Amino acid sequence: MLEKSSAISFRPKVVIGCFGMDQHEAGALLAAKTLTDSGAEVVYLGRFQLAVHLARVAEAEDADVIGVSCHSWEYLRYTKELLELVGDVDEPPAVVLGGSVITPADERDLLGQGVAAVVGAGAPKGVIVEAVWQAARHRRGLA
Repeated sequence: MLEKSSAISFRPKVVIGCFGMDQHEAGALLAAKTLTDSGAEVVYLGRFQLAVHLARVAEAEDADVIGVSCHSWEYLRYTKELLELVGDVDEPPAVVLGGSVITPADERDLLGQGVAAVVGAGAPKGVIVEAVWQAARHRRGLA
């Protein structure tokens, strides 16, 4: 279990889910537990999420970050829509994607579209935590 950092003066709120028909939620569950253990407040939505649902829940929860686990190619279709939807919010949450199928070329494209971070499969837990905390700090103007 990761220790909570004493330097963290806030608890980021993170909405986590998997796009569309992607049924591979092991990574999303691991990220949710890792983030909860590190002090984040996590709203876990699970599988079969559309961009509009993730955006609505994030807005309702005033989430700092939307985390999407990607183990099918559906992120190529839904990420742009998610970014457009959250871009309509006054203080939009950051979007962090993670998963096994994201290629280096797709990572560059996603970051260019406005995704805050991409975390590859097998990344150490600390990398997940740091990506989310950095995105949350940036959203709150603390970066």
